[in-house]
Amino acid sequence: MLARQKMFPTPRQVHPSVNSKWKRLLDIIGALVGLTIVGILIIPVAIAIQLDNPGPIFYSQIRCGLYGRTFRIWKFRSMIVGADKLKHLVSNQAKGNIFKNRNDPRITRVGKFLRKTSLDEFPQFWNVLKGEMSLVGTRPPTVDEVMEYESHHFQRLFVKPGITGEWQANGRSHVEDFEDIVKLDLAYQEKWSCFYDILLICKTIAAVFNKQGAY
Repeated sequence: MLARQKMFPTPRQVHPSVNSKWKRLLDIIGALVGLTIVGILIIPVAIAIQLDNPGPIFYSQIRCGLYGRTFRIWKFRSMIVGADKLKHLVSNQAKGNIFKNRNDPRITRVGKFLRKTSLDEFPQFWNVLKGEMSLVGTRPPTVDEVMEYESHHFQRLFVKPGITGEWQANGRSHVEDFEDIVKLDLAYQEKWSCFYDILLICKTIAAVFNKQGAY
């Protein structure tokens, strides 16, 4: 449990998306479709990862979800083995409480393709099926990031984290200021509906196929 969870503000009212049966149904259907695709792609992706940089096929990390509760997120590995230990050698090109680098040398050749197509995110459909994440929500931050949160940042954790969301659908990696990400996440909470989730999913799919904004 986070050291600062005792200070975590409790929302006066639970966000309607948290208990929405329709959103959960959409998540389950989407997760089953996504995991079917993972099942089809896992062998060729695994072979490609091994040929490029031998090591684990999957990458996992502890992230913070709804109300700051921690869970283990899963991805196809897109970086070299031991990349986390080399993070201090890579400059942060983003502003604020988020880490980004357009030419991160730790990303493998196969990893660049996985990220460009967002295939690296597909194992997270397992997190969605388990209820730890949603198809659409806010970006799940790391524990270190949450430890540095200011009071207004915590509101972005009042909904489940998502595979995609407002800033991924409308900017993807082009959004490099954490405060802009927070604004987009809070805007999503204001505009949320199941129809809006479907709209963001469609916009994300279009952005992926058009290869817009990912690195």
